[in-house]
Amino acid sequence: MASAEKPSDVIRKARKKLTEALQRDPELIFTVARSQQLLTEGEFSSLSQIHEPQEFLENFIDTVLRKEESTHERFLEFLENLRHVLPSLRPISEYLEDEAKSSPFKVTFRVTLSNNRNTAGSKPARDRPYSEDAKENLEREGSSGAATGSSDSDTLSSHEMISKGKKWLTEILKKDLELIIEELISQSVIEKEQCELLVKLEEDSKTKVQILLLQIQQGGETTCHKFLECLNVACPGSYQNLQRSLYDQDQNPGQSFGHLELQSESTPAAKSSSVCTTESFARPQNTGLTPVSSREKKEENPSRGMSSGTTTKGLWDSSRMSGNEIIQKGRKQLTEIIQEDLEIVLDELLSQSVITEEEYANLNKTEEDSKKKSQKLLLLIQKKGERACCWFLDCIEIACSGSKQSLQPLLNGQDQNPGQSFGHLELQSESTPDRSKSLQNVLAKLNLQKYINKELTLREVLEISSESLKERTPQSLGDLPWHFLRNVFALNVTARNTRLGKGTPNDQGMRGKEEEEIFDEGIFFTSEMDDEVSVNPLDVLCAVLISSDSFLQQEIFSKMSLCQFALPLLLPPLETPKCTLMLWAMRDIVRKWRPHSLIEKRSFREESLVRTSMPTISFVRMGSCSLSKSKLLNLFLSPSQQHYDFFIHRDMDISNSLREIANGLVEMAWYFPGGQKSSDLFSEPVAIANLCGSVESHWLQFLFLTQVSSAVFIFTECFGEKEYALLSSLNKSLSRCYFILERHSKKFTETSHFISELATAFKLKNSQILMKGDRINEAQFVKNLQSIVERIILSSSKSMSVLKMADVAREFKIQVDEDAQECQHALRYANEITQGIKDIVIYKKETLVLQGDLWKNLARVEKELCRMKSQGDTPSEQYKSILKGRRVELHKQQNECDLTPGLIKFIGGITHLNSAEKQYFLKWMKLHLDWIARGNSTNLRAKYKERCKTLGDKGQKTAELDQLISSSSLGVEHFMRELGQFYEAEHSMVREGRIAKSRRQFVHFPSIAVDLMLDGFPLELIDGDASNIPLQWITDVLTELNHKVGGRSKMVVITVLGVQSTGKSTLLNTMFGLQFAVSSGRCTRGAFMMLLQVKGNLVQEFGCDFILVIDTEGLKAPELAKLGDSDQHDNELGTLVIGLSDITIVNMAMENATEMKDILQIVTHAFLRMKEIGQKRNCQFVHQNVSDVCAHDQNMSDRNRLLEQLNEMTQAAAKMENTKKNIKFSDIMDYDPEIHNWYIPGLWHGVPPMAPVNRGYSEKVFELKKYLFEYIKHLSRERPLKDIPQFIEWVKSLWNAVKHENFIFSFRNSLIAEAYTNLSTSYSEWEWAFRKEMHVWVSEQETVIQNVSLDALDLSTLKCELQKKLSIEEERISKNLRQYFESGAGNVYLVEKYKEDFVKSANSLKSELEGSSYSKLEDARRIKKGRYKTDIILSRYVKTIEEKVDGLLDECRKNKCRLENCKLKEEFERMWTKTFLELTPMHLQKRQVCSNVESHLRKDLSSRGRLFNEKLQKGLLSYRIKAFKIKDEYIHLSWFKNVFKKNKKLYQVDELAKSLIDKCSRYFDEKANSMEDYDETYCVELLHMINKELQENNVEKLCTTPGFEVDLKLHILGEAAHAFQKMHEDFMKENDPLLRLEKLKLQYFSVFRDLYLEKDAEQSRAKDFCDKCLHPALVDYINKRLGIEIVENFIRNAQSTEFACRSFFQFTVLQELLEGMNFGQYVKYILTYEEFVKSWIWTRMLDRYEKNNDLENLEKEILSVIINKIRETLEKPKQKDAGAIPEFLDNFCKAMQKDLVISEDNLVGIQFKNELVPKQFSAYIKNVLPGLEKQILSELKLMDVKFTFTKLPVKPQDEIFKRVFGCGKQCPFCKVPCEAGGKAHQEHFAAVHRPQGLGRYRWDKTKELYYSLCSSDVVSDNWFKNRHTDKKWHPYKNYRDYYPDWNIQPDPSINASDYWKFIFAEFNHDFARKYCAKPAELPEDWKKITKEQAKEALKETYNMK
Repeated sequence: MASAEKPSDVIRKARKKLTEALQRDPELIFTVARSQQLLTEGEFSSLSQIHEPQEFLENFIDTVLRKEESTHERFLEFLENLRHVLPSLRPISEYLEDEAKSSPFKVTFRVTLSNNRNTAGSKPARDRPYSEDAKENLEREGSSGAATGSSDSDTLSSHEMISKGKKWLTEILKKDLELIIEELISQSVIEKEQCELLVKLEEDSKTKVQILLLQIQQGGETTCHKFLECLNVACPGSYQNLQRSLYDQDQNPGQSFGHLELQSESTPAAKSSSVCTTESFARPQNTGLTPVSSREKKEENPSRGMSSGTTTKGLWDSSRMSGNEIIQKGRKQLTEIIQEDLEIVLDELLSQSVITEEEYANLNKTEEDSKKKSQKLLLLIQKKGERACCWFLDCIEIACSGSKQSLQPLLNGQDQNPGQSFGHLELQSESTPDRSKSLQNVLAKLNLQKYINKELTLREVLEISSESLKERTPQSLGDLPWHFLRNVFALNVTARNTRLGKGTPNDQGMRGKEEEEIFDEGIFFTSEMDDEVSVNPLDVLCAVLISSDSFLQQEIFSKMSLCQFALPLLLPPLETPKCTLMLWAMRDIVRKWRPHSLIEKRSFREESLVRTSMPTISFVRMGSCSLSKSKLLNLFLSPSQQHYDFFIHRDMDISNSLREIANGLVEMAWYFPGGQKSSDLFSEPVAIANLCGSVESHWLQFLFLTQVSSAVFIFTECFGEKEYALLSSLNKSLSRCYFILERHSKKFTETSHFISELATAFKLKNSQILMKGDRINEAQFVKNLQSIVERIILSSSKSMSVLKMADVAREFKIQVDEDAQECQHALRYANEITQGIKDIVIYKKETLVLQGDLWKNLARVEKELCRMKSQGDTPSEQYKSILKGRRVELHKQQNECDLTPGLIKFIGGITHLNSAEKQYFLKWMKLHLDWIARGNSTNLRAKYKERCKTLGDKGQKTAELDQLISSSSLGVEHFMRELGQFYEAEHSMVREGRIAKSRRQFVHFPSIAVDLMLDGFPLELIDGDASNIPLQWITDVLTELNHKVGGRSKMVVITVLGVQSTGKSTLLNTMFGLQFAVSSGRCTRGAFMMLLQVKGNLVQEFGCDFILVIDTEGLKAPELAKLGDSDQHDNELGTLVIGLSDITIVNMAMENATEMKDILQIVTHAFLRMKEIGQKRNCQFVHQNVSDVCAHDQNMSDRNRLLEQLNEMTQAAAKMENTKKNIKFSDIMDYDPEIHNWYIPGLWHGVPPMAPVNRGYSEKVFELKKYLFEYIKHLSRERPLKDIPQFIEWVKSLWNAVKHENFIFSFRNSLIAEAYTNLSTSYSEWEWAFRKEMHVWVSEQETVIQNVSLDALDLSTLKCELQKKLSIEEERISKNLRQYFESGAGNVYLVEKYKEDFVKSANSLKSELEGSSYSKLEDARRIKKGRYKTDIILSRYVKTIEEKVDGLLDECRKNKCRLENCKLKEEFERMWTKTFLELTPMHLQKRQVCSNVESHLRKDLSSRGRLFNEKLQKGLLSYRIKAFKIKDEYIHLSWFKNVFKKNKKLYQVDELAKSLIDKCSRYFDEKANSMEDYDETYCVELLHMINKELQENNVEKLCTTPGFEVDLKLHILGEAAHAFQKMHEDFMKENDPLLRLEKLKLQYFSVFRDLYLEKDAEQSRAKDFCDKCLHPALVDYINKRLGIEIVENFIRNAQSTEFACRSFFQFTVLQELLEGMNFGQYVKYILTYEEFVKSWIWTRMLDRYEKNNDLENLEKEILSVIINKIRETLEKPKQKDAGAIPEFLDNFCKAMQKDLVISEDNLVGIQFKNELVPKQFSAYIKNVLPGLEKQILSELKLMDVKFTFTKLPVKPQDEIFKRVFGCGKQCPFCKVPCEAGGKAHQEHFAAVHRPQGLGRYRWDKTKELYYSLCSSDVVSDNWFKNRHTDKKWHPYKNYRDYYPDWNIQPDPSINASDYWKFIFAEFNHDFARKYCAKPAELPEDWKKITKEQAKEALKETYNMK
């Protein structure tokens, strides 16, 4: 290979063969490559996932090649090193292509050095040995030969040669620097520019040489190699001289490390290589590897398996100190070494990147002496961390050979150890440097270093991350802590298993396929099985505990206790100087048991573990022991036929790695009897302590155990003089010691001798010596041991709690975790609150005053406000007013209460303490309150039992005690509830205006609650004691939470429901590691929610930031069954939490099947209700206590039966909720019986209290959890998840609905309202687009009809086109709807149920437009047909007149005298008059329209013949609309007993008549303006319209007489007859042929005159065409399009929101009415809503277009478009190439036939005698167009806006009216208009209803206006009657019997109807006068409502805040 060959090129050429060669053992390749840190840890991790050897190697080499050149060099060196452990691997040159083998140089320039170290010794870490072949090749390839040496001689890289020989090279280069530089340039070793800069430097030659060498070294190994070649060429012999120099240096004993290392090799200890602990960055190492057994590997490198970057081997391997410690202790010596060759040292450090160029320059620039520079350098290196220190020391040895020898005494001095003494033994229990290093080592392995300074918190552990989804088996050492935490929090008994999974680099999982392995003799030299890489479980536990904060430790202990794991009592001195007693960590553990003394009483004890006094039995070991102590203890504590692993032992199926930091740990397990004498091992509780490690090494722990134990059992097999002396020092404590000896141990004789002496000296009994031999098996030995311990328990008076042990620990100077300053400070705060609590019930009454009767009464009042059950005869609104006053009074009473001392102290604790102290405080509060509550409950239960025995089931006292037991719970939640009550009361007072906002005291309370929630404390959602939600408190807390998380609050809500005591809370705690209270009793009721944060990439995958978990109280609680409202309570709870949830877990215990049926009914009702509002929830059924492996298959029939039950219940619920009958359970929720049923084994594996958690339970729960997470991902893709503001809205609306009970079809919250509004707005846009498209199309077709001949008109074809057009547009709306719902935008899924309404509305719109469009086409055809006859007549007249004009022209031309203008005009007039007289007059036949109308009216009123004939005697035309007046004779007066009813009925009849007259007037006015001739169908249509309206209004129930109908029709048809007659006469006049011909007179004269005078008539003809033809056509075009464009402009402007949809329009109208406070306007709005709306729109439009230029701009835009189209048409070749003007005009008219109606009459004059050139005529037209455009615009500008609007075919005011008016239906009670979108909706509804008196309702007896709201009445027990009920009373609740299409919703809030209450109060007397009634006696609170409050209520109602 050429010297310039790059390493990367070599690797690429050898890649293929090299991959094949390395496939033999890829695992070895991976291990060695990782040890030499060729790649980053992330790259190694990625490669470790590849299990195919060839793929792995290819990826490995590819990764190397992608890196920089230096990595390529190190890879080649790595291959050479690899040959020592992989003999089959050949030199790299043998894998190259053929041309590469003849290369004169090797890959890397090497020099061999003779060395006297021919023995197999360890080599310096930086030496890189090559094979023999490499050395021989190197000798042959040297230009002048190389010094030969021993076959085992070391080699140095070129870089190292330059570093070690820098002094010598400097001298050589100084002599011939320029020559060498030229050679370097010629060989491209350095750039020419670099050399030029070097030469220009004003430095001495030495400095230049040093700079040159630095540049060479920075260029890498290849550059160094080339440099040495060039040096040998430029200075022959320099290479040999350099070799000799280095050889001499190596042979000098004073400068060699070989001597030192050989000395160290003389002892076995020296063979072990120590490590230098490092920090931030690892220096690449290329240590030579030698084959050793796996056991030797383990001994030599205890850090094997650690992640990259943990340790670094270097030249200082013999040192047990860290690099930093070496520099600290050897600072003086190192300063002296460095200052001798400072420049060389700095060069070496820079070349190795230990220091930066900037640091190098700064050190060189300083003018200080070398000593100070050296000191600064040392400080700089130390600041860089441990890795830099190690790297620095290696560089020092290279640059200053012998530095290590100089520091050798320092390195050896630290190995001296003091002699063994008791003092030393005690020190063993303290933290030592070795233990600290071991700790750092373990933490590094487990990736826990970052948690030393910042401890791991419970919140971090509970966060939902990708780790939460990982499978159970850990894949790397770094997974072990999280594996333990995840599993222990999931109560999985495998949590302590630290064995790594297969297929990972740590467990040599890359061996390839086992069947391809080849036998290796090395197997005989390895241990029995491969040493696995792992960490001892106890080391993991200790590391996790010291990395965790106190609260996480506490939770870990609680979970471990449930798993029956032994708990650490004493933690070894790791971070602390002494051991630590874990008292605080155990504080939260509570155990229940039944001692044998309570069996007869059937009682039990429940107590905190740390407070329970019991005997303690300790087990320890002295020296080594073959008998497993921990295994024996597990047998000792396990019941017969069962085995639990309380303690970890070596025979467990877990990692069996040696303990590194756990020695000295004292574990403790407890035994609690269950009250079964036959199975209990002990009659009383007993604690078992186990010391890990030997007594000798942990004397302090042993002494502690002797003080706290009733007995200490010592395992020993080697008891000698030293042990005798140790135990003799115990004195009296020795009497409690028992010895367990192994009879067959090697030193049994010696042991028995010293034990005998010890027994004699201290008078031990025979029973204190236990012998374990062959004659007694393990079971018998354990039974004997249990018997001994039972005797000790019964006889010992020494009983001690963990609390008392803490006192003993303090005497031994052992730390107690609870003694932390923050913990004690918080304890003092908690004690001040709890120390005075004796009786909980009394304390709650005295301290928590607001949540007693006041709160419960308030809850009852709030529900009664909605349900109105106790209303009686009180009017609804009056009753509501009373309730509101009562509510305000209760809030006032609450607000008047002062904060009690206990509450003040509690507030102080959570506000004044820092974060950690606050958590301690709350925990202390919980612990103390639970302890007090347990004591109270125990006493009350005892009294209850006694009372039951005495009184039986009788007696009031028993019920009282039952209530006291139920009320005896007290927790932090009660204090937080009290804060919420104070906050609610104060907020209510502010809302009522009784307290100023500035005087609020408790405004900061929500922030406190949020902080607690974020710290993992549950927040009470529903107060179970009062069955109520403090809505304002919850709202403001959640709002503050949203603020604190920065608005990133998307969340998924998961809820669990189930019967009481079926393990709901346990299920959630196991699934998510939460801390919901778990109790067999019912301590707390209601619902609590906890927040879990989602982290990392799961935020995107889940589409949420949090998971909100809601835990509910158990349903069907026995203690609630006695209460009358228990079912209602459960129903409310179930409905609310299901409504709030995305996923509901229904927890079912198999033994509670009957009770579960009731729960399923609640669930189906709740799910049905949610489905009705667009919420199809997911439900998971969890069947607990089903452990059979085939449960899922065997329970298939049960699942089907369950589904059948659910379907039956769903149908029953649907029937009760008045919805469709054919409905299944899967229709109302997302449920699949095969997927959504989970069978989970029982929680306990055995019988409590000693049963651990069942592993199957944990694993099944984990499967459920994984499924839920996958479902969340699916859910987030289906629809956007709710955020906190939306969740708040759901809470408000659901709770309001729950309080109303019957809320199914009336449920709408602000989110649904907003979603519906958005949908309606979008639909309005689509509807207008449909209408606009059809308006344009119809306009075009009307224009075409007017332009074509009648023969060419095919109406059937047009009808087909119309149908096609309508279908396309309808499909467009349907497509838009589909896309809108699929997009998921704006919570659209909430209004899914309304989708069909809008589909039907689109179809209805199509039908409407089909009818109107076809009608317009028919009208256009009718007009065309009506003019057809006159057109024929006119054409004859025109032909005649043209002949006459032509004759006159010839006659005048023949006259020799030239005629003047006046004479010409006289001649023309004479000719025209004469011709007119000659024309045969052909007039159209005039019709008597009145007779036709009368005929149709007579036919319609045939049943009223006599009456009709009488009234018709005056003549039909005598009846006019204005003359119609309501008369008493129009109603049956005999039916009314009083004047009030008569007047009311007359008013109703009058309103009906006015409405009909108005509608009919608009109809015939529209027809009259259409320019059509009268058609008798008009009369038929008019009568149909009248009859339909009378029928719809049920005119008979209005008590009208026949005279009303006859008179009404006569007046309407009489007016119509006048209009239709005028219409006909106008048509006759407009279309008379002679009149039409007369209009052409001027045009003919103009042509005649121009022809006679022979004027240039082109321009005048063009102008005539524009004026006569284009001008009217363009004006007509503008009018046709202007109406459409006005609508478009009007709804798109800045104020378009008010017309966007009906709800926006209603809000705008009501707001402006409120601002104006005009009674007349309110009356119009209420009574004549349609007229009011039209008037309103008309006023708004006029106001808009009269005040700005929008109308002019629109006209200009429309005109500009059509003018441009005319120009384009004139430019077309067809126009320019026309042969004559007639052809030109014909082509033009055809091109514009869809846009312009050009009068044929006017074209006649243009075409007459027009012999102009079409092209020139076209040019003249274009010239005239600009003037025409200006003329038209100026004419339009002069027009009045009102006039402009009236003449538009498309009336913009009507289109806007259609947009906002809707269906036009009004509430049957209060007359509020329907606000539903579209027109074909199934139900009518309005956002808010108004007092019914505004709709003319009054009390039947008093005639006072009825002020009750129908939205209140429909949930009350009130009744109503009206004409629809035939005057029969009917309950409001069943209003849908008569009005099934109306959905009257209860008010969404108490203040929702304040707007109309205010209006009623303001105009009460005005409305009474208007309606001829008496004013209402309104509630007082109505009169207090202000205008501002009314406005706020309006905004809230329409969601406009």
